[in-house]
Amino acid sequence: MSTAAAAQAAIQQAIKASGAIVKIEANDFSHMLSKMDDGLVIEHQGKLFFKEYFQYSTSYKGFVFYCKSSERISIPSRLEKINAKQIWAPQ
Repeated sequence: MSTAAAAQAAIQQAIKASGAIVKIEANDFSHMLSKMDDGLVIEHQGKLFFKEYFQYSTSYKGFVFYCKSSERISIPSRLEKINAKQIWAPQ
């Protein structure tokens, strides 16, 4: 197996292991957070060239949700927040 084929197989296996990841808009993510009683939100602040962006991930009702936003989303204090070095979501 070539190196490229092995890398592709590893990526496919990682996607299968992570399960379904639902990508939603930032306003929908924020609305979902407002309905959560408790939970964990992962936040990553990044920069591409000179443009800042934020990525978020959380689980809700058995699904993993992800969003990317140009503005920081307010996380309710009842939810735990972790700042991540990176969030990777399959495209």
